Amino acid sequence: MSSSDPNLPSNGHQNHNPDHAGGIAPPLVDLHLHTTASDGQLTPTELIDQVARTSLRIVAVTDHDSTEGIAEALAAAERYPDLTVIPGIELGTEDGESEVHLLSHFVDPDAPGLQDYLNHLRAGRVEAAKGTVKKLDELGIHIEWERVMEIAGGAVGRPHIARAMEEAGYVENAQDAFQRYLGSDGLARVKRPKPTPGDGVMFLHSIGATATLAHPQTVRGLVRILGFLIDEGLDGIEVFAPKYGTNDRVRRLEIANRNGLIAVGGSDYHAWGSVEEIVPGDPNTVGPPLDAVDRLRAASERWKSLAPEVSGGGAQPAPGTG
Repeated sequence: MSSSDPNLPSNGHQNHNPDHAGGIAPPLVDLHLHTTASDGQLTPTELIDQVARTSLRIVAVTDHDSTEGIAEALAAAERYPDLTVIPGIELGTEDGESEVHLLSHFVDPDAPGLQDYLNHLRAGRVEAAKGTVKKLDELGIHIEWERVMEIAGGAVGRPHIARAMEEAGYVENAQDAFQRYLGSDGLARVKRPKPTPGDGVMFLHSIGATATLAHPQTVRGLVRILGFLIDEGLDGIEVFAPKYGTNDRVRRLEIANRNGLIAVGGSDYHAWGSVEEIVPGDPNTVGPPLDAVDRLRAASERWKSLAPEVSGGGAQPAPGTG
């Protein structure tokens, strides 16, 4: 069932526990996964082979600013008739001092204007990464740009710089690198041009895809940003993330229900191998319910029908191109 418009598992696959709580019902859905097409460590084929061995029945490949892993993931899923792969993306946007990531599902990689938009964003990511390596050098942390690119194997980002720093012995692990050097307030942070969250939502809708707020716990000024994104037509918010405790999950589910948002979620898996990383399909985690996928598909179909109206006749330009 590897299509962008999947036939979802029948009710026979539903578990009696609607939240698919760990220890009672293993998760069936994971809508936030990364591959080597961005900063994940598994190829799309390796990722699909891994999740196919779990309880998961519906997964989404959502690489950062890239759809380049989708075709391979869909092809790999052909070997697993009980597994559905949803094409997606994680779009990086920024509001003032806060990064705001938007997850999108039911993305058509061939949508007009999409690849030009993403190519522009990735070019900005490369320039920012080069600037970060230069800043690190000025701070006495000498890593080779060529080595960062080798680690990345494709689209480059801060996690690849962190791994190069760890490899060279400058930090204990990637988390240490982000806390001290690469995070929002890091000593070597170099920003790249990004669309605003509102522009990101509008762009995703203009190509007939959904827009949901990823990992809201990382968003500064969440109440304000969520308010105007809802006004822009935001479709959903991550609620069922394995890193959330019960209180966080309940609070965000209340936000979703109060605002008519789809409660989505997933492991945000990168296969970095860190102690704190959650592996997709972990039976002790909570995944989004199956009806979240039904609602996302319905929202995508609605945006596809409205796409010319939303875009004003064409996809919105990437930042710095319009």
